[in-house]
Amino acid sequence: MTIKKKGQIGPRYFVYFVGLLIMALGIVLLIKADLGATPWDVLHVGFYYQVGLTIGSWSIICGFVILTIAAILSKEFPQLGAFLNMILVGLFIDFYLLIPILQTPDHLFGKLVMFVFGLLLMGYGMGFYLSAQLGAGPRDSLMIAVTSKTGWKVRNVRAGMEVIVLFIGWQLGGPVFWGTILFSLTIGPIVGAALPQCQDFTDEWLKKLGKSKQVILEESKRGASL
Repeated sequence: MTIKKKGQIGPRYFVYFVGLLIMALGIVLLIKADLGATPWDVLHVGFYYQVGLTIGSWSIICGFVILTIAAILSKEFPQLGAFLNMILVGLFIDFYLLIPILQTPDHLFGKLVMFVFGLLLMGYGMGFYLSAQLGAGPRDSLMIAVTSKTGWKVRNVRAGMEVIVLFIGWQLGGPVFWGTILFSLTIGPIVGAALPQCQDFTDEWLKKLGKSKQVILEESKRGASL
């Protein structure tokens, strides 16, 4: 994914950064809810259980491997946004996991509330970071590379990727439960609803920011001419 709308790179990176922060919080809430993590986080947690390190570290390591495979398949060097996504999400996950108040609730109702909030935050976080239009993350980069190489449909490629990593993560002891299935069924519609809203918000904010900058420049020119 390339930058579709040029200019205002600084503000776009701010939106990108905030989107990744929100998405990472959603990921951690889903893990802490203990009702089943996302397929990729089942893999990350499984590696954490078997090898050690941190969940965020495995997110970064897996992201690096995925980007390498995507680069080989596409014969293109990954976008800067893909590297930022890989590193920042891993760091944010570990940061949130260190917050004492983010603990698994004792009762099912509390777990459900945490799960739902995590699902919504992850969906809208993805919507915000994608609205900045600064490049896809590692997993989306691999999906695009495989689709371009094989001609297979995007939904089939993505579904295949999710099933493979879910199976490997499950074999490693990752947290698979009914929430994993619920996530797989609902995250698409949530992102589908969130992305247009986030894109409209980002575009409107960038538009207002551009107008404010233009006003400041015009006033500066007037002042210089006096």
